[in-house]
Amino acid sequence: MKESIGRARCEELAKSSSFYRKVYSEIEEVGWESLRRLGGDLTFFSFHILDKKGRAHILELQLDRDYPKSPPSLSADVPYMFTLEWSTSSRLKDVMHQFQKHLDSLQEFWSVLDDIDKSLCVVDAKQPSRASPIRRILAGKDCNIIAHINFDDPKSLPECRFIGPEPIAVNNLYMIWRRNSKKWSKEKSFPENLQCILGAELPKPLGLQVEDDHQQVECGICYAQFLPTDEELGARSGMRTDYTCENISCNKSFHSLCLTDWLRSITTTRQSFDVLFGNCPYCSDPVAVKINMNKID
Repeated sequence: MKESIGRARCEELAKSSSFYRKVYSEIEEVGWESLRRLGGDLTFFSFHILDKKGRAHILELQLDRDYPKSPPSLSADVPYMFTLEWSTSSRLKDVMHQFQKHLDSLQEFWSVLDDIDKSLCVVDAKQPSRASPIRRILAGKDCNIIAHINFDDPKSLPECRFIGPEPIAVNNLYMIWRRNSKKWSKEKSFPENLQCILGAELPKPLGLQVEDDHQQVECGICYAQFLPTDEELGARSGMRTDYTCENISCNKSFHSLCLTDWLRSITTTRQSFDVLFGNCPYCSDPVAVKINMNKID
């Protein structure tokens, strides 16, 4: 509904000036299904884009009235913004292409952060920012670790500070870190490295259900661990849950097939090519599910 209103507004303004006509045509090139917000005078808008891992990102653009002589101003939830290559012949689709390449370059960095957020107890963050390379990790009741991840080399040994109310406990942990930091290996995950160096198991995320190895997580929609064993489901017959909400405070699991059916029943769900965009049934955070992953063979 919002998309159709925004498009109608663009069409109306496009009739009044060359600036509006240009912006309208360039938004159309990018795709109306990617448009998330639109300012009344078409000088501000944002686009929704997925990276290679299916993470959702929002790119905000601000245009000057002399656009395209002046390049758009950009803002996004990234640790640093890329240098925009721009000329008077450039278009919004070129911005999106460069932003996609920038997202590609940050995949390893975000994979490390995701591993931290899902495996360790990150303090003071309901949903840690993808723009921040810093994570404050609970190491015990008397100590926190402030880790700074290098976005140019995210699997390398991070810079770490140790803080807490008990100086002796903090100093002891720091000395262990200093003594064993050479054990850090790029072949291991961040949580594995940290626990190996400190010689202790670190607290799990708050609210995370620790399950027995023989148990599977129930789907938040059908409340079953596995899909039914049914020939009509083809390769998905008997499948376990395969989609988890990225909000670590929610962390609800679903069968992607169930989530797709649920999203299709909601009027606010949007579709772009083979991806459905909607909201988690439990926490309302954005979710994106590839339809081709849910096709029945």
